[in-house]
Amino acid sequence: MRTYHCFWLLFWAGQPHQSFLTPLSRRTSGFPEKEKILVLSGNSRQDLHRSKRSWMWNQFFLLEEYTGTDYQYVGKLHSDQDKGDGSLKYILSGDGAGDLFIINENTGDIQATKRLDREEKPVYILRAQAINRRTGRPVEPESEFIIKIHDINDNEPMFTKDVYNASIPEMSDVGTFVVQVTATDADDPTYGNSAKVVYSILQGQPYFSVESETGIIKTALLNMDRENREQYQVVIQAKDMGGQMGGLSGTTTVNITLTDVNDNPPRFPQSTYQFRAPESTPLDSPVGRIKANDADVDENAEIEYSITEGDGYDMFGITTDKDTQEGIITVKKALDFENKNLYILKVEATNTHVDPRFLYLGPFKDSATVRIQVEDVDEPPMFSRPAYIMEVKEDVPLNSIIGTVTAQDPDAAKNPVKYSVDRHTDMDRVFNINSGNGSIFTSKPLDRETLLWHNITVIAAEINNPKQSSRVPVFIKVLDVNDNAPEFPMFYETFVCENAKAEQLIQTLSAVDKDDSYNGHQFSFSLAPEAAGSSNFTLQDNRDNTAGIFTRKTRYNRHETSTYFLPVVITDNDYPIQSSTETVTIRVCACDHRGKMLSCNAEALIHPTGLSTGALIAILLCIIILLVTVVLFAALRRQRKKEPLIISKEDIRDNIVSYNDEGGGEEDTQAFDIGTLRNPEAIDDNKLRRDIVPETLFMPRRTAAARDNTDVRDFINQRLKENDTDPTAPPYDSLATYAYEGNGSVAESLSSLESVTTDGDQDYDYLSDWGPRFKKLADMYGSMDSDKDS
Repeated sequence: MRTYHCFWLLFWAGQPHQSFLTPLSRRTSGFPEKEKILVLSGNSRQDLHRSKRSWMWNQFFLLEEYTGTDYQYVGKLHSDQDKGDGSLKYILSGDGAGDLFIINENTGDIQATKRLDREEKPVYILRAQAINRRTGRPVEPESEFIIKIHDINDNEPMFTKDVYNASIPEMSDVGTFVVQVTATDADDPTYGNSAKVVYSILQGQPYFSVESETGIIKTALLNMDRENREQYQVVIQAKDMGGQMGGLSGTTTVNITLTDVNDNPPRFPQSTYQFRAPESTPLDSPVGRIKANDADVDENAEIEYSITEGDGYDMFGITTDKDTQEGIITVKKALDFENKNLYILKVEATNTHVDPRFLYLGPFKDSATVRIQVEDVDEPPMFSRPAYIMEVKEDVPLNSIIGTVTAQDPDAAKNPVKYSVDRHTDMDRVFNINSGNGSIFTSKPLDRETLLWHNITVIAAEINNPKQSSRVPVFIKVLDVNDNAPEFPMFYETFVCENAKAEQLIQTLSAVDKDDSYNGHQFSFSLAPEAAGSSNFTLQDNRDNTAGIFTRKTRYNRHETSTYFLPVVITDNDYPIQSSTETVTIRVCACDHRGKMLSCNAEALIHPTGLSTGALIAILLCIIILLVTVVLFAALRRQRKKEPLIISKEDIRDNIVSYNDEGGGEEDTQAFDIGTLRNPEAIDDNKLRRDIVPETLFMPRRTAAARDNTDVRDFINQRLKENDTDPTAPPYDSLATYAYEGNGSVAESLSSLESVTTDGDQDYDYLSDWGPRFKKLADMYGSMDSDKDS
């Protein structure tokens, strides 16, 4: 059914050139059955200067989402100047004019060409005008009118979130706020019930409820327990039209989680636990673990364990493992199977965070019984004491028992024990022990003054199982006996002036004793009996462990007696009494009138002028360095003065120097004459060696002259025989043998010694013609000639 909105326009005509007032619109309260036509009326008055109201029309209304096949009719515009002859033309402008809205320019009918959506644009403002077709001038002033789109319920409610997440503590009261959901409707909230939304719960009952107008979700069931169910999914529906039938709806999901509260006490799964622990278990070592179960989580499940009572209350302890919430039972004191082999404990588990609201559910703690069985192990022997202290006098005879240690096997078997001394603690083997009964005795003499305490270690081991052993320290104190005589603390050496007076104090003496005295030492001083009556000095005991030496006469003469040796006897007062004789050296010196020493034979002692050992060593090192420097310098100079075999042809010596005789050395150029070798007849038998002085002078023997051209080898052999039989030949003389080619050499003599007789340079080119045996000489001398030529 189409509903028409009718409007009318009243036009009061004046003169054509008069101005028009602004149109005034008003809304009608109903929809007329007939079409309302815009009517034009009025009469002209030339004497009036203002015009009456010209246009007045109603507001047009259209339904959105029109689904008809024809254009939707909006209304009709009509001017009272329209005579129906087609002279007027109606024009429409504004929002959607010519597109959404069209007008019949002849009749003024307005139609909507398209489906309209109020949610896109709820109001359209248009302007209408009537003009003369012939002149094109408006016959009516332009005026605005409104087309308002009526809303229909074409939008369903939409929630602000697709999924809501919320949480509440478990065991909450009924009506506890959970979360609020919100849905919006795009329809017009001011027209009808299209945008009026009502909430309802589709899923989640009977646990939760929702307020229909606000969307607030609340708990609807008492004491919801997280341990039974933790997650809930609630579906909420929002429906417009106030929830009436035919309204549109939308849904959303709300995930609700119950958070934990401490409403469950810890509970042990069993009432009794049993563990075993060897008696050798180290302290603070775990024996076993127990755990109480708690259905809560996080801090509400934290448990603290404690031992409340039992016969092992002080033997064991319990701690909580923070990661697993287990109770760890540990050993606090050493276990002993022979002493006690079973312990019964009562262990309690308590929540550390208790919620007072749930105390009515019962105490938040639980207890269990723990039985710990101690197991026997093979233990080493145990000494009766943790340490032993013994005393022995230093003069005790060897093999004397000074004390006894005792150890027993703590096991039920009571295995026998043997004793020994740890030799690492008694390297000198001063003590020994009876392996059977543990009695300690001395094996070497003791000396308190050398070592006061002896700290040894005794080992007790089972005979059947030597690996099972234990140790105990034994501290042995050596007690003092009076076995040392008193003595001077230093060597006393003093002097007396030649001009000294009688009864003059020249030295004060004191004494020391290595022995210990409980009441303090008391020393007595006196002169030895052999010096008591004939000494030139007297000794006075001061009774305070000191004594003074005094002169007995007036003058002393150092030239008669330069040194006096005064024997002094020192005696202690302990038992047995010990005494010793010490000597005081007294030198006689020359002094001035004030008693200051000037000179005496004790000056060396008083004014030491000798050099120290370090100074003597330094001087000795300097002397050694100086000697080494001189020897090196002499060797260097000797090396420089040594001449080569051949320097030049002008510096050739016809003598051979012998280095293996004990003659005049290398400077002796007359030890042998080379001419003798060349001319044996030139020897002078009467000529004696200049570098030898015979011990006994004999007349030299006359030897026969050698024949001409006598071979040198025969000559040497002859001389050797003569010297062997000659008593005048000194035993330190020597005879040198030189290599000689003989007379048969085709090369004649190659010795450079003969070159001294030649005036010019020699030519050695012929050497190259002698064959390979002389190739080396040819290269040597030939190169020399070539060098000279160059």
